[in-house]
Amino acid sequence: MTPQEIATKSAQALWQEDTASQNMQMVLDKVGPGWAEMTLHIEPHHCNGHGTCHGGISFALADSCFAFACNSYNQRHVGQHNHISYIRPIQLGDTIRAIAKEVSKTTNSGIYDISVYNQNEVKCIEMRGWSRRVAGSLY
Repeated sequence: MTPQEIATKSAQALWQEDTASQNMQMVLDKVGPGWAEMTLHIEPHHCNGHGTCHGGISFALADSCFAFACNSYNQRHVGQHNHISYIRPIQLGDTIRAIAKEVSKTTNSGIYDISVYNQNEVKCIEMRGWSRRVAGSLY
């Protein structure tokens, strides 16, 4: 299999079991070796008491995108830790897009940068995630 075929098959296997991302109405748009893109349309049930997207919801999108990127080699990885910066608020009605890109990968760990943009390509979030390999494969 090519690296792209492995990434696609890994994403399909991971998505099948990822009911959290599915139930939050996230969409897995694209995936490749070491990268992924996901979107989410912000609806009223995603908003906090300020009327903007709850930070936990936007973090969840960034985290899910991170998961698809670091699991794109058919090797199970989990998030070890991360750092997130909320740059500007995400509004009700926005469609946000997360893009995760691999920065570094070793046998047992990886580093990924995840950016979240609104529909106007304005950056709203920057996150860095560190992954750790665990036993097993996705398919």
